[in-house]
Order: sequence, then C-alpha cells, then structure tokens
Amino acid sequence: MKKLKCFLALALLATGLHAANSVEQWGVFEIALNGPMNGNPFLDVTFSARFTQGTNSVVANSFYDGDGIYRVRFMPEKTGPWIYKTTSNVRKLNGKRGEFTVTKPSSENHGLVKVANTYHFAYADGTPYKQLGTTCYVWQLQDEALQELTLKTLAASPFNKIRFCVFPKRYTWNTNEPILYPFAGNPAATNWDFTQFNVKYFQHLEQRVADLQKLGIEADIILFHPYDEGHWGFDRMTAAVDDRYLKYVIARLAAYRNVWWSLANEYDFMKEKKESDFVRFGEIVAHDDPYHHLLSIHNGQKFFNHTLPWITHASIQNGAAVEEVGRAEMYRDVYRKPVVFDEVKYEGDIANRWGQLSAEELVFRFWNATIAGTYCGHGETYKSDDQILWWSKGGVLKGQSPARLAFLKRVLDDAPAEGIEPIDKWQNSPIGGQPGKYYLIYFGKQMPTNWTFQIPKPPLGKLQSADGLKFTVEVLDTWNMTVTPQDGVFTLKKKDGYSFADKDGRSITLPGKPYMAIRIKQVKE
Repeated sequence: MKKLKCFLALALLATGLHAANSVEQWGVFEIALNGPMNGNPFLDVTFSARFTQGTNSVVANSFYDGDGIYRVRFMPEKTGPWIYKTTSNVRKLNGKRGEFTVTKPSSENHGLVKVANTYHFAYADGTPYKQLGTTCYVWQLQDEALQELTLKTLAASPFNKIRFCVFPKRYTWNTNEPILYPFAGNPAATNWDFTQFNVKYFQHLEQRVADLQKLGIEADIILFHPYDEGHWGFDRMTAAVDDRYLKYVIARLAAYRNVWWSLANEYDFMKEKKESDFVRFGEIVAHDDPYHHLLSIHNGQKFFNHTLPWITHASIQNGAAVEEVGRAEMYRDVYRKPVVFDEVKYEGDIANRWGQLSAEELVFRFWNATIAGTYCGHGETYKSDDQILWWSKGGVLKGQSPARLAFLKRVLDDAPAEGIEPIDKWQNSPIGGQPGKYYLIYFGKQMPTNWTFQIPKPPLGKLQSADGLKFTVEVLDTWNMTVTPQDGVFTLKKKDGYSFADKDGRSITLPGKPYMAIRIKQVKE
C-alpha cells in the first residue's frame, strides 16, 4: 500500500498536467487553483472556465482534486493564441484570467477519433483510424505489477482500443477487492459517502488513460455496469449520485484525446436502472463533454436505440451477426453509423458458452465484420489457476488470435483511407472494398481450389465503366498470415450487365483450405 501511495502521489506529475504558457494541439491545458477545504467542496463549489480564440469559445467544468485544489482541463482543438476566464461562486476562484499558445501537435498526436465517411473513423487530423479493440474490464484495479504487465502486453499487441470499467467488478474469476474505491467510506462495511469522491481512485484512473495514450491506444471507458449486484452498490446509486458522478468523470477525463464513452456494458442487465436513465446519462455526457468524444452503449440481450442523435456509433454484442455472410451489414443499414461488434464471444476454454471460441472462429468473425464494412472486438478467457483471465484482469495474452489480428491490422492499414465498404454480400464469398480501386474477397470456411476473376459492376457515380482498368492480385492466408502475389496484371472487360472479368479469362488458383482471402488493387498508371 505504501508503494501504491507513492505511485499515486507521482501520478499527476507523470501526466505532465500543469498550467503553462503553451500546450500542443489536442494536448491538455490545466488550470489549478487553491480554494476552500471547509464544508463539502464536491457539493458546495461551482467552478468553470471559458476558453476563447476569436469566435471559438469552449466552456470546461472543474473538479475538486483534494487538498484544496480545484482543476479545469481543456483540450484545444485549434492552434494559436487562447485566453481564458474563470467563473465560480467562490471569490478566490472567480474571475481569474490568463493566456497561452497552442502549438502544432507532436508526430504521434493525431487528435481525438471522430466518425468519418458515415460508417468509419478517423483522427481529427484526418489520419484513418481502423478500430481493432479488446476488452479488459478492470485491469486498472488489479495490483500494480499486474497493471504494468498488462500495459507491456498491450504495447506488443495489435489492439488500438481497450474497453474497461470505471467501477470495480465482482464476477466469476474476479471476486478480489480492488486496490481502491471510488467513494469515501468504509469498504469492509460497504458504507459509502456518495457525496465524497475518493480523488486517489480517479487520479489513478486518469493516469492509466494517459498511459494508454502514450501507447496510441483509445480508452473506451465503461461508465456503468451490472457486475456489482449490490456488493458495493455502485450499480444502484440514486439519480442525483449518478448524475454527479458522470459530471465529475467528464470534467476529469474529457480533455484526454484518447477517451471514448460507453454509457454501460450490458445496460439491460442493470435491473435497478430504466432505459430512460440511460437516455438521461447520454444527454448529460453529450452536453458536458465540450469535445464530443465518441459515445455509445453496449447491450446484453436488448438492443438500445442507436438512432438517438447523441450516439455516435453502435456498440453491439452479437456473435451471430458475424457468423454468417451478410448479417453484419444489416446493422449499418439500420443505424447509418459506424458499427462496432465489441463483443462477439471470446477466445478461451471456460465452460460458459460466451467464453469458449477457438482462435480460428474469433478471427473468422473479425474478417466477416471487416468485409461487411464494420468493426470487431477481441476478448480472451483461458482458464488459469491464478484466476487471471485477460477479459477481466489483463496480464498476458495466451491465445492464437492476436497474431492473426495483427495480420488483419496490416491489411486494414494498407486498405483505402475511406474504409472498407460492403460491395457484394449475395455471393457465397462476400466482397468488400472500394469499387473500382480495391477489393477483398473472403472465403471463410469454404475451401475452393480456384476463383474466377470477376467483380461486380461499380455503382453509378463511382465509375462510368470499369473497362480497361488494371489490377494486381494477392492471395492471403489469413490464418498462416502469408501473402502470395499472383503473376501479371489483370485487365477488366465487361462480362455481362452486372460484372467485369479479366479480359484473358484468367482464374486464381487457391489451396483448397479454409480462411483464405483475395486482395485486388488497382494499378495506377
């Protein structure tokens, strides 16, 4: 515990959060002022700051960080000079003014992730973001050595997003108490003072968000979850406590560019909450987050209304949707937003049906999601005598899927910046890509020995004709992670009213085994 206290004391210093004359674009500028310690600072003091650059104006709320320190954090989205002025019901905090300069971002700083091209994502500077996520619910609430091991594992993994909870989790393989608690009170008696946040708990949370940012990993923060069942009572707080908690977390974390908000995991399993509560939560987050980070909600059995305007993307639990050709694409048609299958069951060997996928099956589901123009999430649940399962506590990855997902990530990174679009779901082997310039054909569990070079007619507005376009072809073994270029160039000619084929009638030889794909790229003259 002494080591943990020392770690927390250094946490803010390690993040580099302090008021300065300059900060990089999409970095964190912070105002820290001394204020009253009497009464209850969490309830009695209101404090915010308005940041202004010309006609641009952003209001950021403050949070109390203990020991008489009140902080406001701001993530500038434009370079150049800025000024600020504080507003508070406390004279000592009111009317403070200052100015600072926002410089160009560092090379690894691309800003926060936003929706792009309706169904996809990109960083604020336009750099494409191809989501490849994992789930590790309470990794940051384990002992320090295990947390550091998790970060080391993530650094060597292909994952660029991790889903995890703010509150502790109590569930099978996770019955140990967390290292810290979010509220003041007596943990032994689960007697909490819900008017007093434990600032060390949230300092630690934000430090881990900063650690992920350094690794280039998005932090998909789950604000509520049902895996408490009254043990601590964080799943059944009053509406007033819920709302105050949300505002506090947003004030602390919204200035971090790598934050995503997930209102809940399996929201419909939280029996003490109504659907209207989650609508209220979403409206609070959308209103109080001045940067409008990505925001969604995860389902158990009942889908949420992802058409609500403040929901940026659909976070879906449904393994069946990516088991068959064409089903994943339907969610795009319904929601007209990016679709992320954050949970399609997990690679592992536990008895629960959701935690016993083979690595082959999980990778198969990722590829099906990809061809459908959607995104997928990883999880791992291999039994362990020490009760450390990646999906809950982190540690090390034991499965065979991460290496294959790294291969998929290389394919995605090489794909068009606009993202993969579903092109033809009606064939036995679905086709995705960008019509006229890039195609991925995935054969999944089929085992063909050849494929006739034939692509659908591009839709109106994409190309008037595909006649004469030239392409190179590669055969991808998505399990063995190999790329085999095919000889020569394939030149298209019209085959019928619906498709184009190679003018020489060439076919592609395939090895007659599962999990093969074909990548077709236009040759630019």
